[in-house]
Amino acid sequence: MTSDASPARHGEISSNSPVAAVRPSSQIAAEMIGTFILVFAGCGSAMVDTKSQGSITHFGVSVSFGLVVMIVIYSIGHISGAHINPAVTIAFATVRHFPWSQVPAYIGAQLLSAIGAAFLLSAIFNPVANIGATIPAGSAAQSFVLEILITYILMFVVSAVATDTRAIGELAGLAVGSTVALNAIFAGPISGASMNPARSLGPAIAANNYKSIWVYIVGPTLGAVLGALSYNMIRLPQEENQKIEPRSRSFKR
Repeated sequence: MTSDASPARHGEISSNSPVAAVRPSSQIAAEMIGTFILVFAGCGSAMVDTKSQGSITHFGVSVSFGLVVMIVIYSIGHISGAHINPAVTIAFATVRHFPWSQVPAYIGAQLLSAIGAAFLLSAIFNPVANIGATIPAGSAAQSFVLEILITYILMFVVSAVATDTRAIGELAGLAVGSTVALNAIFAGPISGASMNPARSLGPAIAANNYKSIWVYIVGPTLGAVLGALSYNMIRLPQEENQKIEPRSRSFKR
């Protein structure tokens, strides 16, 4: 998950970024493909785990989500930024690392692909495990707070590796994917560890199960915005940052 601008030392959107130079149609197509892969492989692993009486295990499902996020980032990060998450897109736009004019198209692509992937999973495996839908194990309030916190952690890491030239950009996929897996390992049994409104809405629509769906729309969005703002607060000022030679170039440039 990277911003659509080159790593923003000035907090501004750069038109010189290779990502910014890609045709909008290619960026939208990349987001659709990336989100489809995320939901199909991630939610699919949860469904297979249920059908096979736990052969994958909760740990395995968590790692599957982390791996697919990592793979998608390395596959399309240089094309669309690999947001594959409406909360990430909104957070990047909030801190001016992504143009608001492109937000509707990105979110529309993410939602359509998530829904399509969920319906395909339903057709292949039949509606088991609510097609990977996220449903609170306890109270909605508990899951709401948890979703805010784990998405905050995710977006803080994303902001660090994707928008700061001092970070090692080549490791962005590994860092973000590991964060997703870690969050899923400890938060999955409670909230489902969505961190992504599209990942929750797709299965919810396919399974026709909207229980506490607001938790997975508001929680991740709020957490992502707070995470991006927090990293911006500790980022070195422009003058200091320019004195530091980046250790390595981001994979997006």
